Amino acid sequence: MRRLQLLFTLFALILFNCAQAQTTGGSISGTVSDEAKKPLDGATLVLLAAKDSTVISTSLAKADGSFSFQNLKNNTYIIKATYMGYKTHVSSQVAVSQQKPVNLPAITLSPSGKTLNEVSVTAKKSYVQQKIDRTVVNVGALISNTGANALEVLSKTPGVQIDADGNITFKGKSGVLVMIDDKPTYLSAANLATYLRSLPSSSLDQIELMDNPPAKYDAAGNAGVINIKTKKNTNRGFNAVTSVNLAQGFYGRSDASINFNYRIDKVNFFANVAYNKQKTFRRLEIDRNYFDENSNQTSSLQDISYFRPSSNNTNIKAGLDYFISPKTTWGVVFTGTISRDHDSSPVYSLLYGKTGELDSTINTLNTSQNKFDSKGINVNYTHKFDSAGRALTFDLDYIRDISGSNQFFVNNTFLPDGTLTNSQTIKDDLPATINIYSAKVDYTHPLKGKAKLEVGIKSSYVNTDNAANYFNVVDNISTIDYNNTNRFLYKENINAAYLNFNKTFGRFSLQTGLRLENTNGDGHQLGNAQKADSSFVKHYTNIFPTAYFSYNLDTAGHNVLVASYGRRIGRPSYGSLNPFTFFVDKFTYFSGNPFLKPQFTDDYKLAYSFKSLFTVAVAYNRTTDVQNETIHKVDNTFISTTGNIGKQKTLDFSISSNLQPAKWWSVNLYAEVYNNTYQGAFYSGYLNESKTTFSANGNNQFTLSKTWSAELSGFYNTSGTYGQFVSIPTGMLNAAIQKKILNNKGTIKFNMRDIFKSFSPSGTITNIVGATATYHNFVDTQVATLTFTYSFGKSISVPAKRNTGGAESEQGRAH
Repeated sequence: MRRLQLLFTLFALILFNCAQAQTTGGSISGTVSDEAKKPLDGATLVLLAAKDSTVISTSLAKADGSFSFQNLKNNTYIIKATYMGYKTHVSSQVAVSQQKPVNLPAITLSPSGKTLNEVSVTAKKSYVQQKIDRTVVNVGALISNTGANALEVLSKTPGVQIDADGNITFKGKSGVLVMIDDKPTYLSAANLATYLRSLPSSSLDQIELMDNPPAKYDAAGNAGVINIKTKKNTNRGFNAVTSVNLAQGFYGRSDASINFNYRIDKVNFFANVAYNKQKTFRRLEIDRNYFDENSNQTSSLQDISYFRPSSNNTNIKAGLDYFISPKTTWGVVFTGTISRDHDSSPVYSLLYGKTGELDSTINTLNTSQNKFDSKGINVNYTHKFDSAGRALTFDLDYIRDISGSNQFFVNNTFLPDGTLTNSQTIKDDLPATINIYSAKVDYTHPLKGKAKLEVGIKSSYVNTDNAANYFNVVDNISTIDYNNTNRFLYKENINAAYLNFNKTFGRFSLQTGLRLENTNGDGHQLGNAQKADSSFVKHYTNIFPTAYFSYNLDTAGHNVLVASYGRRIGRPSYGSLNPFTFFVDKFTYFSGNPFLKPQFTDDYKLAYSFKSLFTVAVAYNRTTDVQNETIHKVDNTFISTTGNIGKQKTLDFSISSNLQPAKWWSVNLYAEVYNNTYQGAFYSGYLNESKTTFSANGNNQFTLSKTWSAELSGFYNTSGTYGQFVSIPTGMLNAAIQKKILNNKGTIKFNMRDIFKSFSPSGTITNIVGATATYHNFVDTQVATLTFTYSFGKSISVPAKRNTGGAESEQGRAH
């Protein structure tokens, strides 16, 4: 496999050198941006013959606003630049000769509907945009995203799947790194789901999907990176967008948010504040059958759990930019999350004998009070040495997360006639604290011949303190349960350096990178009166190469072929390394695994796109030492543990399209077929599971009039395998309509999610020695939402603020 990686990189370099030799003819290059000097990614450039305005070629501007026309004959040309919502720009005549390339002055486009007294939005972004190293999803392009939370928005994103517990998979793989504005969230899967549910869609701008991120990003996340970008106002004066919505599902919910900024002279203050109040519902049914060594059924258990969590969540992001000069900016950003959750989750367990007769009933009353507080500060600096793009940036980050849970379990066991035979009361206190420190420096240096070199270093330090205090309560007297009480301390330091190079020449584009990461971990399990101390130390250093190669099959750039390769790592979450057992209910426990090893993934991809309207891709990835939730049985109790279960192979074929059948109708479709195969040593002897899954996601946008628009969207997934878990098909259909009011400054939207109440994540748990199990979820996803949004302020633009933050991989691992 390593030979294949080396050959792939060498092949790209050989093509790079060959292409340089093949480039002939004259050339025209330049950049296109708006009045704030923000690059207009995807702007259309048309090359015309000056003599008769004949169209010679067309091109789309890249992410940095650059464009080029190559292999041109000696002639005189005109460049026409267009972008939706902006006035068309026509250049003066440009004379081209093969001896000297032409570098045009920067093209600046003016908004076609700009006013100085109020915000007027005239440009409409497409829902999905394809780039060489990522797919960009514009959240606001879908009306049905109105009133949703970030987790619900993700569930409709191409290639992303969310289960009933909020766990995220991307293109059939778990272990994706979720980032907010290029910074990791530093949260466990459960806390991440809670946070994303508290984040309203009104505060979201884009979602970047990177199954093979460039070397600039941390190598963490074997399934790739999902980067959620929040909205940022950058205009002079005072500008704001406020949103309020009311929703009704099984219970009512509401949220409100405001995103504003105030820019005067050299100072820009910005803030995004959101408040969310909700109560949701979920019913979970788990059926278990137990067998002896001769495969004869000995008993069965049916669990029915009801979850009714109610929460109040506040999210704040505020910052200050100080523009010392046009080239130098200092900034500070504060982030904060305050979440309070209460849940009353009764569980009804029916235990049956081998002939199907009812043996006993266990009623469990589970109440919990949960809190999560997160505070963070980022100090950032940017210096641009010149107009060519040479720049230096650095970020310092500190984040402190404090979470806690107080649970109270009362288990009562009854005979079939209702006689109480046993009563057990357990309470626990589960505090956790995480401190994260991170520093990084990045430098960008343009090179001759439309090339660019990026280098950077980063160091992060994380320390976690997780405690689990369990008590048995008898006659209102609490005694410590030493068998389950524990405290786990973990420290980790990661040092990294990267080098990234990209160049465009003729029809070819090349981007290669190399990242080095050194990991040092130290875990300490504190003992108690009955348990001895234990500890472990881990050190490892790894290299992560990446390569992207694109080729325009025609001079117009309508047909593009892209090949890529990348290697990634999935480090164990902090909590999964904790070796003690955590109580879930009477028949279910979670146990940590201090022997977990990191998993490594090699990803290969080949894609073809036509005019950014149609993209077909095939990808293959192989993961070793796969980390996955495993289930094994001890007596009648199921123990859930994260383990290394061997290797996973995934072959994925996907297709996406952006179509416009009529002026009033636009369609975005995404579909993929992937095969997951898991093989490796397991509790049952050997795990060998393979299944092919079909997944489809689509939305229709309808422009009914100047002020009315509507949408119909949905997704469908067939059965799939994820380690021991085999899911059944599920899907969802959504509809929405909106009306612009108050001179287009206000909008009223109505959205109906999961119209047919068809989203019900369910499946089977396989490879359990002496038992079988199935699970079925009834989830509160059928929700009607009414939203009012209002925008106000001035529209004099200033340069866009760069995304800040250097803590890019540690957040998704806190447990």
